Amino acid sequence: MSEPVFTIIAPIFNEIENLPLFYARVSEVMNQTGEEWELILVDDGSSDGSTDSIRTLASQDERVRPVIFARNFGHQIAVTAGMDYSRGQAVVIIDSDLQDPPEVILALIEKWREGYQVVYAVRTEREGESWFKLTTASLFYKLIYKITDVKMPLNTGDFRLIDRQALNIINQMRERNRILRGMGAWVGFRQIGVEYKRAARHAGQTHYPLKNMIRLAMNAVTGFSTFPLQMLTTSGIALVALSLLLLLIYLGLAIFNGFDLTYILATWLTVIFLAGVLLIGMGVLGEYIGRIYDEAKGRPLYIVAEGPDKSLDPTRLDREKE
Repeated sequence: MSEPVFTIIAPIFNEIENLPLFYARVSEVMNQTGEEWELILVDDGSSDGSTDSIRTLASQDERVRPVIFARNFGHQIAVTAGMDYSRGQAVVIIDSDLQDPPEVILALIEKWREGYQVVYAVRTEREGESWFKLTTASLFYKLIYKITDVKMPLNTGDFRLIDRQALNIINQMRERNRILRGMGAWVGFRQIGVEYKRAARHAGQTHYPLKNMIRLAMNAVTGFSTFPLQMLTTSGIALVALSLLLLLIYLGLAIFNGFDLTYILATWLTVIFLAGVLLIGMGVLGEYIGRIYDEAKGRPLYIVAEGPDKSLDPTRLDREKE
């Protein structure tokens, strides 16, 4: 098999019901391009038989290249591994649950051929998702857009095409708390969006519950913004100013109206309020310090138990950074 023009990366975590149809639809779409392509399936510690299904697909089609983790490392790390192993001139990231239709890949490729180096898919509709999910997702994207230093396009996920030039830069970014859509925006180059209608899951349950969305939001904020630290400073200045103002008011009342300053309830309320602010501040600082601690340990981003190319060391980029 010659070097592929396109690489499709799909992280897999317990998607046994979706894999056969996903492979069939991706194959049908990519065969229309008239170019060589490969499909990298990254098994992120599946326990439902997805691993064996990936091996079967790889044995039947040499274009399928399995990357099987030693354990679960998370969605963003799984995509990172796929990017490390990719060989294509353009790489497409897509989930295997078929919410992101593989047919949209052709539209992404069309924009790439026009000269765009990052082509992200923009969701105009989201089928099969609850009101709560839609509301929290909308708030998430708006919040991230407003407070981060890098402007991530609204209503986009990881479904996108990345040119090899931009991908080589992203592959040098080895931070552990990753949000790839932010990293894609940070690298710059010519970027454009392609609108599409997101479908409901073909089968199974979502692997991105609310707690994962919250963690993703924390990674986005702490990875691309110092806004929380700035808010701590602002809150501290505001509280000092408020305390001085209250002191002047109480002294004035005491001097001119004989006001009794021994109000235990007011004192306790003030102490509790300030303690809460301090604890929140410590939590924010802890998030940043925790990320520094993760980076300082210098562990590899992932461990591959079984890969498509034994000559490729998946930890090489981490060592090169050191």
